[in-house]
Amino acid sequence: MKNVILCLSVLAAVLVTSCVSLSPFTEELYENSGWSDDDLKQIQFYTSREIIIYRKLKSNDTRISGGKIVSKDGRQVEEIIIKKRTPGVFEVRKDSSETFAVSFDVDGRYLTFGPNPKMGGKYTLRAKEWKKGGKGIVTYGGEEYEVVPGSGYATLLVDLKKAQNTNVKSRKAKGRKVN
Repeated sequence: MKNVILCLSVLAAVLVTSCVSLSPFTEELYENSGWSDDDLKQIQFYTSREIIIYRKLKSNDTRISGGKIVSKDGRQVEEIIIKKRTPGVFEVRKDSSETFAVSFDVDGRYLTFGPNPKMGGKYTLRAKEWKKGGKGIVTYGGEEYEVVPGSGYATLLVDLKKAQNTNVKSRKAKGRKVN
């Protein structure tokens, strides 16, 4: 019985330490870090919730760029789903130094995130325009997409331990001896 309890305790400890603890990427974290663009490219970002964007297809629109075609209100739409905790990478700073383009696709298409004062400075999804009911318009891969209500609350997450270790410069002092 003691062996079973010991094994379960060890297993629980391994599971707890192996889980990645993600924290919101905030304006304060960014400002206090002093990270350059190269540093930001080394940080793994994640989504806090599912993001769904879609665009209505025109009858002559044959270019589908990675989404799936679904029928919505009797029309065909291209829908792109970015699941909760999907990993993404920093691409470039947008409009201001605090607004980032983050790519969740291999082809480099990106969504824009920036600090939201209404959400404690967390980096949330940015849109060209937000409409009533939480719908928004974003540009993704050069095309305009509508944001499904609720997706606008998606924030960027980071593994804080790894992110803070990104910019560590260390050296070992060799010591000095008296002549």
